[in-house]
Amino acid sequence: MNKLLVTLIAGLFATSVYAQAPAATPAVVKAEASANKDIAKAEAKEAKVVAKSDEKVTKASADATEKKVKAHSKAVKAHAEASTDVAKADPEDKMKAEAKAEKKVAKANLKAEKKMIKADEKAEKVAVEAGADKATAAAKTHEAKVEAVSDVKKAAAK
Repeated sequence: MNKLLVTLIAGLFATSVYAQAPAATPAVVKAEASANKDIAKAEAKEAKVVAKSDEKVTKASADATEKKVKAHSKAVKAHAEASTDVAKADPEDKMKAEAKAEKKVAKANLKAEKKMIKADEKAEKVAVEAGADKATAAAKTHEAKVEAVSDVKKAAAK
């Protein structure tokens, strides 16, 4: 029984010695603190870029919507004017007035469509640029994290 007890106690001490993590040296602690600081900075920069990009996209989208509404209202106004011109026309000139009105409406619709397309194009361009900015910021953050981990490993290896 004594031998069994001694073996168990010896095993306990042996496993406790191997289970202990190596003590962190001051250089490793300093490197970890520096790494955490660098990572926090990088993440803060990334968050700033993301917020700014989102703001740009929101603004561009609102501008596009405003331009599209304006273009649509101008087209509706042209439609109303054309209808008024047809209504005012003499009965014998009605066909000629209707043809002229259709031409005016088609021109107004084309103009409105072009403005709407340009507005959408500009908003999409801003969204793509914002996406690129976000991706770049994320890559820079990842790079900072990798460099920080590398610095900690270098300090631990010394």
